[in-house]
Amino acid sequence: MADLASPVAGTRARSELSSLVRLPLSEPAWVRAALTAVALLFLAFFLVLPLIVVFAEAFREGVRLYFSAISEPEALAAIKLTLLTAAICVPLNTAFGLAAAWAITKFQFSGKNLLLTLIDLPFSVSPVVAGLVYVLLFGLQGLFGGWLAAHGISIIFAVPGIALATLFVTLPFVARELIPLMDSQGTSQEEAAIILGANGWQTFRRVTLPNLKWGLLYGVLLCNGRAIGEFGAVAVVSGHIIGLTNTMLCMSRFSTTTTPSRLPLQLLPC
Repeated sequence: MADLASPVAGTRARSELSSLVRLPLSEPAWVRAALTAVALLFLAFFLVLPLIVVFAEAFREGVRLYFSAISEPEALAAIKLTLLTAAICVPLNTAFGLAAAWAITKFQFSGKNLLLTLIDLPFSVSPVVAGLVYVLLFGLQGLFGGWLAAHGISIIFAVPGIALATLFVTLPFVARELIPLMDSQGTSQEEAAIILGANGWQTFRRVTLPNLKWGLLYGVLLCNGRAIGEFGAVAVVSGHIIGLTNTMLCMSRFSTTTTPSRLPLQLLPC
């Protein structure tokens, strides 16, 4: 009994000693308070204040003018085009992100580093440059412009060009959320499922996908937010044709210098 009691007594003595002696394991209280205040001020200045300004500008002339502005035919066309672009790009990039993350983390193949580099490419290239590349490829004077014009196919200054530019810009978000998550989970669960007789689809649907649901949701939300709020690449390939190729953000950006009554549209991309 003495042998069993001695470790318990030693643990109790150490806990009592640690409660009496305060070890300097953290910063002083005033340092923590100062760092917290700096962080809160930073968030208030760069996040809360711009949101307040946007809402104040949107409702400056009243709620009636706001709803009147977003009910105009040009505004409704911009909203429909933005939602259509997001509806095209988000499912495609979600499917690509799932496939790319599955291939990169679960299999060994040549060209894996090249695939990772291509996934990260939109993070390294300016959206304006990406839009310019599409113009040089599919514009009337571009590489494929003559052939497309001869066959009556419009990409630049049309919906396909906007969708392509947005698809490129939003490409990495789902994949980059899933790759670290799937890599940390390893392949043991999938191997066990295959040993127990599951096929590839059953393994993915019942083993892999349930472990990815929150990371997948976060990646989809990021992709959707960027698709709705993309400006640089879309501004290059759209041509700002009011009622045809103006997205919500393009219309709200350019309305501040043309039509003051459309200032409430600045709230739409938020």
